[in-house]
Formats: sequence, structure tokens, C-alpha cells
Amino acid sequence: MRFHVVTIFPEMFDSYLKESILGRAIKDKKISIKFYNPRDFIKAPKNNYKPVDDKPYGGGPGMVMKAEPLLKAVAKALGIAKGKKVKIILFSTSGKKFETSYAKKIIKQKYTDIVLISGRYEGIDARVQKILKAEEISIGDYVLTGGELPAMVLIDSISRQIPGVLGKYESLEEERVSSSEVYTRPEVLKYKGKNYKVPKVLLSGNHAKINEWKKKK
Repeated sequence: MRFHVVTIFPEMFDSYLKESILGRAIKDKKISIKFYNPRDFIKAPKNNYKPVDDKPYGGGPGMVMKAEPLLKAVAKALGIAKGKKVKIILFSTSGKKFETSYAKKIIKQKYTDIVLISGRYEGIDARVQKILKAEEISIGDYVLTGGELPAMVLIDSISRQIPGVLGKYESLEEERVSSSEVYTRPEVLKYKGKNYKVPKVLLSGNHAKINEWKKKK
């Protein structure tokens, strides 16, 4: 699967995508990530400054990302993904809330290319969504500085649903009995004069009881 990320800050993704599971998935060619900076699609004026934002019509604080450079960036991505099954996603606080079921649906419907449009400032000119018919997605009931973090969230969540990315099917938390309360060695942790023990049921070897305990937790 290919992820096409439209962002004015592609360098924000460097460390996250080079490490751990995602880094290995890229190395193994399970996924690939391509970046498109809207600034690259603006003709540079004499001062070489490439503005991607402007004042909002109707007044109000902040600036709004301009439609033209974003549309050109997406067009470039669509040109690379030509003939494939593509999903275009635009991050918005008013969008559909992202859940694991959405990531599963992406894989089940066999999309080959996902275009992620990361906004900044006060948002993106609404005509971008209307022209591209992009699906608006939110990762939660809060406001972030930009769409780069949401893009990372989707890349991570969707990638782990791709066969072979995690190595074992059982690694998917949603496909096994899992609990947020987990323990590892030592069996007894001594800290400031107190002993903190692992629950006995986890040491019993009785998988039925262990799963029952996990469900309760």
C-alpha cells in the first residue's frame, strides 16, 4: 500500500517512520510513503517566498490554506497512483471519527493508495474537499496544530492491518483477548520497601481463567 501525504512539513515524519514496525514495513516494501509539499507547486516570486495561505473571506482570525497548491499536490499524487484504487482523506475537526474498524475497512476494500491531506492554520479552503470529494476524518474531539499527527495515526493504524506488517496475526490486539493491565518479570517487584506482585491467575497456566481475568480488566 502507498500513502501519499500532502504537507508543508514532510520532515516531521522522518523519525517516526524510520523506527520500529513502520520502519521495517517500509524496508520490507509492505508500505511506501510519498510526500508532496504544496509549496513546491507555487511559482516562486522575486523574493523566493511561496505562500500557501491567505486571509479568510468574511473576516476572522488566522489564515486559510489556499486551494490551488493543495489541488496541484493531490493531482501529482493521483498521477502516480493512476489506475489504482485510491482513497482521498482530508483531516477536519468536523469529520467522521477515526476508529480501528475504519482501518480494517480500508484493507478489506483493497485500496492501493491513500492520499492524506494535512492542513494547517485555520484550515483548508472548503473548495478542496468539494472538488476532490475527499472524505473528512477526525482522530478525536480536540484541536491540533496541523494534520501531520493525524496522518501518522492513520498510517500506523492502517499499516498494522496489512498482512505481514506485524509478523503474527495474534499481534493484533483486537483479534485476541487483551487487557490494558499487563505484567512481566520480575514476579515480585520491590520498590521503596513494598512488594508488588503479579496477579496469581497470570502465573497459573490456566488460559481459560487468564482470558476471563483479561476480559474483566
